[in-house]
Amino acid sequence: MFPLRDDNPRRGPAPFTWLVIGVNLVVFLLQPTGAGGFFAQLELFRFLQRWAFVPGEFFAAPFAEAPTLVTSLFLHGGWAHLIGNLFFLWVFADNVEETMGTARFSLFYLLGGVAATLLHGLFQPASPVPLVGASGAISAALGAYILLFPRNRVLTLVPPLIVPWLVLSFVVRVPRFFLFWIPAWLYIGYWALIQFLEAGNGLLMPQGMGNVAWWAHVGGFVYGVLLVRRFVPRGAARAAGAS
Repeated sequence: MFPLRDDNPRRGPAPFTWLVIGVNLVVFLLQPTGAGGFFAQLELFRFLQRWAFVPGEFFAAPFAEAPTLVTSLFLHGGWAHLIGNLFFLWVFADNVEETMGTARFSLFYLLGGVAATLLHGLFQPASPVPLVGASGAISAALGAYILLFPRNRVLTLVPPLIVPWLVLSFVVRVPRFFLFWIPAWLYIGYWALIQFLEAGNGLLMPQGMGNVAWWAHVGGFVYGVLLVRRFVPRGAARAAGAS
């Protein structure tokens, strides 16, 4: 299920969210792709070793590798990875930023990404595989959103292969193109359940973890749920809870 937008319009700009989207796009366009043979692959390997989070490297020299806890949040493994993350950021982060304020949200976002990355590393401390992507920090925004705006609705694209048309038609009125307004608590709750199940499955079958950092998603989400109220001014928290 892919989120397209929510029904929670902003009253003003969301400069940090826009900045993060812009920086991610620029960095992705500038980073090596690995296409073009051995030397291109070598350039990509060196780039990732320098800027991505590599658990084995980090725990061997945590002070030297500490910057990668942040730099890895602005790297992506391909267009699908980038676009998926930026859509989630666009749909959910702007309202959280407006509620917290730009300065508070900037700190919340970056610390959420660091917490998510560290949890991933703790579950794979010797891994030589680089971790890249903004999804850990975005997961923190999702954890904040589900508490601040649980009754908002999310316009969601539901592929027909996931939810058959005939079965769904008995539950809700089926719109065109499989677009549905789903309550935020249900959408994000379902998303979080998948992250926890996949992370737990990775503990039982480590070889099945694949290339998705499930524990980073879990870490970011839990961070967001637990700490959102500490970043929201008291009056803004009451207003958000009433929306």
